[in-house]
Amino acid sequence: MNLQVNSSVHPYSIIIEPGSRKQLYEYIIEQTKKHPTSFLVITDDCVADLYLEEVLNSFPNHIRVETSIVPHGEKAKSFQQYENLLTAALQFKLDRGAMIIALGGGVVGDLAGFVAATYMRGIPFVQVPTTLLAHDSSVGGKVGINHQLGKNMVGAFHQPSLVLYDPELLMTLPEHEWRSGFAEVIKHGFIADKEFLEWLRRNVTSFQHWDMNILSEMIYRSIAVKAKIVEEDEKEAGNRAFLNFGHTLGHAIEAELGYGEITHGEAVAIGMKFALAVSEKVFHVNLNYETYLKMLESLGYDLTIPDVNIHKLLDRMKVDKKSYNQSIRFVLLKEFGNPELIEITEEILLEELSMKKGG
Repeated sequence: MNLQVNSSVHPYSIIIEPGSRKQLYEYIIEQTKKHPTSFLVITDDCVADLYLEEVLNSFPNHIRVETSIVPHGEKAKSFQQYENLLTAALQFKLDRGAMIIALGGGVVGDLAGFVAATYMRGIPFVQVPTTLLAHDSSVGGKVGINHQLGKNMVGAFHQPSLVLYDPELLMTLPEHEWRSGFAEVIKHGFIADKEFLEWLRRNVTSFQHWDMNILSEMIYRSIAVKAKIVEEDEKEAGNRAFLNFGHTLGHAIEAELGYGEITHGEAVAIGMKFALAVSEKVFHVNLNYETYLKMLESLGYDLTIPDVNIHKLLDRMKVDKKSYNQSIRFVLLKEFGNPELIEITEEILLEELSMKKGG
């Protein structure tokens, strides 16, 4: 399955193909029409043990391929790891004709992409996602690292040259990583495609056993939503903000608990439940979303707001990237597939947080 993203910088392909990791070099040459002088594969210590050797074996012996391995987890998206990777690139003597390969989940993709965006003012990079969550983060060119005061607050827009998605890589994921990624999948249904929501309800009843055709179709349909929005709004000046449905509260929860204490997707799932409730209150509509919450709960999600100070959550939301002049803006739904970014008063948010916290 192939998709094309028509970025203003350059078009690039998204290839969803089981087993494709074993032909990575061939796909890079064929799809990008580039012949890089050298490669730097950036991955984490978990993925390295599982798949690095297979990926490296796809390169001919005469091609120079270096590797850098970072710790797994959200904490790797730090200034320290970013500096370490820039140092490694310099020590490896990468030039402007080199290419970086991000082999990993969303953390590795964001971190490696930011290195690629800033090393020598920008060199090409390829995304090779290894998690379900990364189906979302690998497309669209948003790369960066975290600051202790906010998630993804330091970064850039740097489009990949290719996204090569091998669904076989997901088979070794622990269940909490499936939940983290699936939240972004169902998010795409909420904001853009009610029929896809129903398809998910019918076809995804467990993360334990997958039909590879169902998995590939799910990834394809979810990425297609993301790709279409990214093409329409590459730099998040308008509709691309809709992709942050559930993220305003979700990011605040992640930051307040400490990065890595809850997965990104599990925090976003809590944020989506909250945003659905606020949507009904603000727009005076009945979205009948309980069926989908029950689906998420049956898949192991805990949708209760953690036991944290709600005023601190509010302060976190004020520094969300969608906020403007300390006003909190939320992506809400008038109906499924019809999102809107609007300013929400602190009073409404505090009232809803008080009602929803712990239950």
